[in-house]
Amino acid sequence: MKAAVLREINKPLEIEDVQVSKPGPREVLVRPVAAGVCRSDLHFMDGSYPYMLPTILGHESAGVVEEVGADVIYVKKGDHVITCLSAFCGHCDKCLTGHLSLCQSPEVSRSEGEQTRLHQNDQPIHQFLNLSSFAELMLIHEHALVKVREDMPFDRAALIGCSTTTGVGAVFHTAGVEPGSKVAVIGCGGVGLAAINGAAIAGAGQIIAVDKVESKLEIARSLGATHTVNAGSNDAVGEVKELTQGGCDYTFEAIGLKATTEQAFQMLANGGTATIIGMIPIGTQIELHGVEFLMEKKIQGSNMGSNRFRVDMPRFVDFYLSGKLLLDQIISRHITLSDVNDALTALKIGEETRHIIMFDQ
Repeated sequence: MKAAVLREINKPLEIEDVQVSKPGPREVLVRPVAAGVCRSDLHFMDGSYPYMLPTILGHESAGVVEEVGADVIYVKKGDHVITCLSAFCGHCDKCLTGHLSLCQSPEVSRSEGEQTRLHQNDQPIHQFLNLSSFAELMLIHEHALVKVREDMPFDRAALIGCSTTTGVGAVFHTAGVEPGSKVAVIGCGGVGLAAINGAAIAGAGQIIAVDKVESKLEIARSLGATHTVNAGSNDAVGEVKELTQGGCDYTFEAIGLKATTEQAFQMLANGGTATIIGMIPIGTQIELHGVEFLMEKKIQGSNMGSNRFRVDMPRFVDFYLSGKLLLDQIISRHITLSDVNDALTALKIGEETRHIIMFDQ
């Protein structure tokens, strides 16, 4: 099969022939139909988050089950599925207390000594986040996917595999945005736009989108933003405080930068909560004004929208098909696997939202 392989940090992905193993117990072979190119992949390409190399990137996908291994009863050949990097074991303390997105069990990967799921000429290729979706086939644990309705378009379903679940989940689950509340979202990429859409679904009264790219702010308005702030030409914190007459109840940082994380906290009203969705590079220290904690301002992280993806993703599919969740506007263009490096470059520039790799159906 063809796959986009990362062999060196800060080097383009290489389209190569790679072999995939036969499904073992509780494993599922999936043929991806669509895979989103996410900004998170860039953090591993540039070394901000070290990872074992070589690896096949990609973690946002939807496709069709090709084959199942022993003991798999959840899916069968032909089922339509969305994959998720929040693979869960189902019986650790995190899973048993409802925090499935925090499960770190090694059970969902093959154990040391077994043949790796991906390899090339008998040399192992490391699987990325238990998925590796920039490939024509994916071999994953059955707890890394969810069945979905067959009338859901694959390209829209792929978005639910990461950006939608991360952004909407942060609003619903991590922060618990209340109807009528004042919300600001910093960063209008795929995840930030999903958070804006989620805030609208949650009934937020004021939703402020903050970005430097006017075209992204225009998309944000179509997804439910009531106000926009161009951070490239304005004092974003000051303008948000003026628009809200004192600050937000909830803010969301969806870029992963020190400066914008600090701004998310500074935009809060007394008693407000800042939720950090973006992947802040390892080693980055965040500076906050300590006295503000006396006003019960809070800052928290969110991992993949604190999801319970087997429950959340089918609901998001229903939301899309009923017109509540707006995914069409987030897709910038459809591409082939050979175009993946161009899509990653576009993400670095920051002027487009999501490119979707479409594999032959």
